[in-house]
Parts: sequence; structure tokens; C-alpha cells
Amino acid sequence: MMTGGAGPPKDADEEIQKICESMKPHAEKKAGKSYDVFTAKTYRSQVVAGTNYFIKVHVGGDEHVHLRVYKKLPCSGGEMELSDMQHSKSHHDPIEYF
Repeated sequence: MMTGGAGPPKDADEEIQKICESMKPHAEKKAGKSYDVFTAKTYRSQVVAGTNYFIKVHVGGDEHVHLRVYKKLPCSGGEMELSDMQHSKSHHDPIEYF
């Protein structure tokens, strides 16, 4: 993957699920509701001055949300933040840059 370009979609793994779990309270606050289900399905990553993760998350029924999570470089502390969130997504919606 080249710097700046988002990689192809991949199936979520344990690391991506852990990122989702750490972002769940932030996503719930941003959405103004709580989620009983919060399961990472697929993701894309983009190397910048850190890494952007674009993650499709199943939140119950047929509903999904897309998260953009920014992970700082280790030399900058390595913290993660929820940069943005898209609502009312379906299982079939592609993960795009937002």
C-alpha cells in the first residue's frame, strides 16, 4: 500500500475489533444512542502521518455504521481518535474515504 492511498477492503480481525471496542463509547456519544451489537466486519486502512482506519461495523439488525479512526504514530503517542462516523449504512455499502 502506498502512503496516502487507502488499501483494499479486508475482513476485520481481532486487532480491528479491539479498535472498534475502544471507539464504541465515542461512537455512541456521536450517534446519541447506545448499541447492543458493535461488531467489526470489514475495513480499509490509509497510511498518512499515522493510520486512518475506515471500519464497517454491524450495530444490529440490518444496520451498519462506518467509522473513521485515526491512530497516531508511536512517536506521537500512538493514541486513537474517532475522526468521523457515517450512519444508516448496509452490509452492501462499500467502505469509501470520508
